[in-house]
Amino acid sequence: MIESLLLPTIQQVTIKDDTLSVDVSDGRTISVPLAWYPRLLHGSVAERNEYRLIVQGSGIHWSQLDEDINIKNLILGQPSGESQKSFQAWLKHRSTAV
Repeated sequence: MIESLLLPTIQQVTIKDDTLSVDVSDGRTISVPLAWYPRLLHGSVAERNEYRLIVQGSGIHWSQLDEDINIKNLILGQPSGESQKSFQAWLKHRSTAV
């Protein structure tokens, strides 16, 4: 848990058509391509904007998209680790649920 104490926390989230940006407590803004997170990329604007900060600002959770992103992965530049099989199953379920 010491590691999480050393990481900055997420203060604000901005999502544009092709970019996820977070302002963090140390003054940086980290921006990554939305394509790194296919569930966000395929989500509607309303779904993308319905998120909450979790674990005292160390992550972001989108309940409608079943997506979680943590500050460590953003800082390290690590895209989603979801398998293509899992993502395709999610897309299929999503298309039948609409």
